[in-house]
Amino acid sequence: MKPRARRGLAIVCGLAALGIACALVLNAFRSNLVFFFSPTQIAANEVPRGHPFRLGGLVEAGSIRRLPNSLTVHFVVTDLVQKIPVAYTGLLPDLFTEGKGVVAQGRLGADGVFHADQVLAKHDENYMPPEAAQALADARKGELPIAPKMPSDGDPR
Repeated sequence: MKPRARRGLAIVCGLAALGIACALVLNAFRSNLVFFFSPTQIAANEVPRGHPFRLGGLVEAGSIRRLPNSLTVHFVVTDLVQKIPVAYTGLLPDLFTEGKGVVAQGRLGADGVFHADQVLAKHDENYMPPEAAQALADARKGELPIAPKMPSDGDPR
């Protein structure tokens, strides 16, 4: 085989391998892609049927029901416009409470109930890391210097 033909064969084999690798990466990306939907979007049938997705909103007050002697929990997720019932079997995060944000990943059943595989509780916007909370507490006690306050009457003295 001539060097020119060998070089051409190597280029063709390299391009074929690159094409196969790209196809495998794109297929893996597509199978792991999970979209986020609100209860209003689910009520408007904007969700993919038969594919997993994420549902986000607030846990409705008074909606948490636990089955006795089981890890199954039923609750309602709302965006203050629509409500979607959710069923989940497993341990819930510590921050999971009524009236707080939640993101559940799973599938919508034919019965209209969202069957969650995973539940993530969202912390509120007032969350502060323990180190920052300790630094603020120390500053209030006078252990750390803090910037002086301006007078409240508008006088810059």
